[in-house]
Amino acid sequence: MTYRDVASPQVLAWAVVAVGARMPVAMAPLALVFLARDRPGGYALGATLAAAYVIGEIVGAPLLGMRMRPDAARPHLAAGLLAGAAGFAGLGAFPAAHPALLSVFAFLAGGAPAAAPGGLRTLLTAVVPRRAFAQALSAESMLTSGIWAVSPAAVTGLALGVAPRVPLLLAAALMAASVGGLWLLPPGWDPGTEGRDGTSISRLLARAWPVYVTGAASLSLLSLAELVLPALLEQRGTAVGWSGPLLTGLALGSAVGALVYGLRSWPGGPRTRSVVLMCGVSACVTLVALIPDPAWIAVALVVAGVLQAAAMITRNLSLREVLPSGALAAGYSVMYAAVGVGYAATGSLAGALLHFVAPSTAMLAGVALTLALTAVGALGEGVRRRASPSAAGEDGGAGTVGGSRRAERPAVGGGRDPECRL
Repeated sequence: MTYRDVASPQVLAWAVVAVGARMPVAMAPLALVFLARDRPGGYALGATLAAAYVIGEIVGAPLLGMRMRPDAARPHLAAGLLAGAAGFAGLGAFPAAHPALLSVFAFLAGGAPAAAPGGLRTLLTAVVPRRAFAQALSAESMLTSGIWAVSPAAVTGLALGVAPRVPLLLAAALMAASVGGLWLLPPGWDPGTEGRDGTSISRLLARAWPVYVTGAASLSLLSLAELVLPALLEQRGTAVGWSGPLLTGLALGSAVGALVYGLRSWPGGPRTRSVVLMCGVSACVTLVALIPDPAWIAVALVVAGVLQAAAMITRNLSLREVLPSGALAAGYSVMYAAVGVGYAATGSLAGALLHFVAPSTAMLAGVALTLALTAVGALGEGVRRRASPSAAGEDGGAGTVGGSRRAERPAVGGGRDPECRL
């Protein structure tokens, strides 16, 4: 299997919709800071609005994702994206409104479309061959990395060169325009029956908690890089302005990692592969905290981006083994909320520690928290696999989709990657 398996008009249409739905998400935090910076208490107000936006995402993703009907997801996605566009439009149209009203708009902009990433990911895997799921998720990760690499420059240029409200109005227009593209995609996906046995969606999602914990750990390291890096560079006597190019290198590394992951099969089962990748990312961030030379910091961040992208793809593919197809959109939405919580928790810990310790020490404390979460997730997955008679083996035996046994098929291209046989 190759990336040719995901090259189709429907995947192109999906990509256009995904850009319209996700570009506003990437633009939002920085755009909210620029919106408030010229008002009294500007940066504090901007941080408050960004917090309201993130809280909306964390609340909305599982709440709305669990209510999405697999066979009729399109109206649900359209309503959420339109409501999110209304939230962004309110922020851009009334920048001088009371902070409470702006917070409501920010919460709406974050919460209403929060189920869209999970729904769109499930739609993507519905329009590609089963053998190409790993390649599809790798392509999605590359697209997401590109969006996050472009968004900061777009927001900064529009906010400073035109007006602070313009990025938010653009976000509203992009999100509203993405709704039209939904009608070029299937209305939903097969709800499936495998692995359900009458079990409720809530209980199915609860069984997948180790995957969410490891997913939260994978993005918490990104939080460390983004939030502590400027202070770390200042500690090293390096110009803080280098943080932008260094983080761009991290994003480009993520795109490369996603590309490479989808090019071939990889040895080991999902749990083993995820732990190895997370340990590798943790080692890279530890080097960032300890190395004084900015050039080597750049190298460590690029490698961290490569490994972090592969870790997130592995986590998303692991959900396909744990959950039946009808629960996947809800599972992806819960994952979206979990990684947001991990990002916020690690960033808050590092931010609090910066008042008492050096930036390098705060970063190392965040790495320790990430490794603890990784260990908890790995142990939880081990317990779940031993408790489930239909769980997949780690050594390339029969795998599962939604808890049902699949017959083992020959490896492709000499590899032993069970995920590429989904």
